[in-house]
Amino acid sequence: MMRNSRQAYGLVAIVLHWLIALLILGQLVFGTIMVRIADQRLAFELIQWHKSFGFLTLALVCVRLAWRLASPLPVYPATLPDWEIRSARAVHRLFYVLMLALPLSGWALVSVSVLAIPTLAFDLVVIPHLPLGISETSENLWAAGHRLLGYAMMGLVSIHVAAALRHEFWLRNRLLWRMLAPGSRIREERSRNFADR
Repeated sequence: MMRNSRQAYGLVAIVLHWLIALLILGQLVFGTIMVRIADQRLAFELIQWHKSFGFLTLALVCVRLAWRLASPLPVYPATLPDWEIRSARAVHRLFYVLMLALPLSGWALVSVSVLAIPTLAFDLVVIPHLPLGISETSENLWAAGHRLLGYAMMGLVSIHVAAALRHEFWLRNRLLWRMLAPGSRIREERSRNFADR
């Protein structure tokens, strides 16, 4: 099953979810390590890889948004309270904002940098700089913004993972499994029984 149904995620949504998740986690690790390395040559290489994977993430997020519009999300289980559904929707919207804002702010950062180092994505494609004014003040501003967005993403990922684990191991409603195997459905009966206790 390639597309989502009312009860389950399809293969395309699942693959995009996990590819982007791995890229984001890798980028958070890269970003944390590369600014703490004393060896400038190694730091430069890591920054180039960080930029390359950042542009790949941005491209995949755009594909995911397009697919999201073409293949609507499955419904939430009827056993979930309204506040939890509203919270889940808010978290997913915030994820999309951050998934776009993080690479775009990184792109802006390298575009305004006084070092004017070109971006050669995966040593294959030159990514042009955005038409922004180059200055040390702008560079510091975008660097601070990019860093804050990274911390916000770390926090949101933690919340998302904790919620997924809660559904799998405490509520036992198989909500997590919908994002692990195409066509997986929620165990409504188990979820309803747990809620009735």
